Amino acid sequence: MRKPTGLERLYVDFDSFFASAEQHLQPHLRGRPVGVIPVDSEHTGLIAVSREAKALGIKRGAFVRDARKACPGLVLVTARHEVYVELHRAIVETIETVLPVKAVCSIDEMVCALLPSEGARAIEIGRQVKEVIASRIGPTLTCSVGLGPNDLLAKIAAEMEKPDGLVALHPADLPGRLLSLELTDIPGIARGNAARLARAGIGDMAALWSLQPKELRRLWGSVEGERLWMGLHGYTVERPETRRRMFGHGRVLPADWRSLNGAYAAARVLLAKASARMRRAGFAARALALWLTDRNSAGWYGEERFQPTWDDPSLLASLSRLFLHAEREDMRRSRSVHVTLHDLVPMAEIEADLFGYTPEAQLKRRMEYLSVLADRLNASHRRTLLHWGPQVSIPGGYAGAKIAFNRIPDAEDF
Repeated sequence: MRKPTGLERLYVDFDSFFASAEQHLQPHLRGRPVGVIPVDSEHTGLIAVSREAKALGIKRGAFVRDARKACPGLVLVTARHEVYVELHRAIVETIETVLPVKAVCSIDEMVCALLPSEGARAIEIGRQVKEVIASRIGPTLTCSVGLGPNDLLAKIAAEMEKPDGLVALHPADLPGRLLSLELTDIPGIARGNAARLARAGIGDMAALWSLQPKELRRLWGSVEGERLWMGLHGYTVERPETRRRMFGHGRVLPADWRSLNGAYAAARVLLAKASARMRRAGFAARALALWLTDRNSAGWYGEERFQPTWDDPSLLASLSRLFLHAEREDMRRSRSVHVTLHDLVPMAEIEADLFGYTPEAQLKRRMEYLSVLADRLNASHRRTLLHWGPQVSIPGGYAGAKIAFNRIPDAEDF
């Protein structure tokens, strides 16, 4: 485990990215309180708010009706994920005119590695990054830059003086400003973990800092606690490469779609999106899971397992059987629907059955070929031209191509 003596990471974190992106792209929104919603519906929450809205007390996650009461002048904009992805790519290219991007952490967060010669002038480089974004992208999209000896401390530094901040946490000054933070200001410490630490008598950063790494590992219940300790104390932390575990999509359903038939129609669309992503990544699935939830987050769960499969007709047939089970078990209404393809197998590892040339096996191979062909045609035309069964459009916006914290959709997802 290495402990750097200087600044080796530069972290870029954009301020209120979705809302700022809309103000950047729509000049008439600048200076106005803006809230971004996931779908065009009054029965949803805000996924981003502009600085102006934050100043009026509007927070991300607030329900639309509550936000309107608190701020009658709030402008609501439906998220445009494909536009944000294009803007993200332009931002990455812009940052790389100053120094290479080591990793994209999310749609609005990137980390860069600094060479030893660059670490000595890290503050100057941080200013250059902010200036080049302002000049090439535009001044509306501001970012906060953090500098530190590792990814974690650089990210923490970027959060310290938002918006439009520039902070360095030098290893020689630790713990320094870290002691003024709340435990939940540290990435990885959510309310649940903070409560667990509090029960062990760890209520502030000074107490956390004084722990030994093995103690934090025990309190955490996993090696992640020890990794957190190492990161906070300025060590480099190498994480094992993760393997893809699943492909899935979910949707909160519009009010008039909250029947079993509406949930089934939406689930077919979501499954088609997920299976196309899975094929592009070169995987087949051995299981399909379906969640139907009510307004209290209770509901119905079902799963079907099968031989490695990637063709749409087989997966849609499995989905149909799951909904028949839900109907038999008297699941009549659903507020949201989620489908997941999991227990993945790389296609390259699937061996052909030398004795499997039955009519059924030949039909399945044709369906696999046609599914891939449909993917290519739809991707080349940037819209759904070929699909299996009836094609429906779910009211309220996107069916599957949404930006998640750790996933940026490909152009083919839209």
